[in-house]
Amino acid sequence: MWSKSWIMTQIWQDVLFLHWPVSPKDLEHYIPQELHLDLYENNAWLSAVLFKVKGQRLRFLPPFPGVGSHLQLNVRTYVTYNGMKGVYFFNSDVTNRFIVQIATMGSLSYRHSKIALKQKENNFSFTSLYHGAQDERLKISYQPIASEISSSSFEKWLVERYHSWSKWKGSLVRIDIDHMPWQLQRVQINIESNTLAPFVKESIQGIQPIAHYSKSKEAKIFSPILENKKIY
Repeated sequence: MWSKSWIMTQIWQDVLFLHWPVSPKDLEHYIPQELHLDLYENNAWLSAVLFKVKGQRLRFLPPFPGVGSHLQLNVRTYVTYNGMKGVYFFNSDVTNRFIVQIATMGSLSYRHSKIALKQKENNFSFTSLYHGAQDERLKISYQPIASEISSSSFEKWLVERYHSWSKWKGSLVRIDIDHMPWQLQRVQINIESNTLAPFVKESIQGIQPIAHYSKSKEAKIFSPILENKKIY
């Protein structure tokens, strides 16, 4: 799929996707001006993706002690750039401070957060708390439904994204990933608390999202690409 070599691999486990439709005007001022919102049926979409990272390692190297696994919560929206479809990350919250330090040096919008994921048989409970100018919290329980589904075109539109962008020191940076297509399952969810993405919280609080679950996915990550340079 790619002409260049990947630099890192990760295994994502117990992945939960949450998707909310949002008015484009509620998001368009919060993405870099170089990007355009990717709409589906005239809606922008805000997604939260939570999962466990296992086996994180650089190419040709074993996992580093203490950084091979962590919990992560991504908050993102769907965008296009020069005809390429992908996602823009508002933030990625993780449980490992060292990963935050490394990622922020490499242009990624990572933050350290308190995150816990518990499992009892087929029942999961997830909590995250980020302390900032506005605290952001998610508390949710969920139960995957056993059988995999045949993804619709809309579901593929939501999850099959292989490019992501972030802003770093005034420049737009793209990171590409590669993995096999998602095998999705339906999932029952119960959201007890949600103050994610406070700039649009009026749009998503109290609204039940579209939700999907996937047990595991191995992904390869490529080196960042500078799309443009800041002009002074």
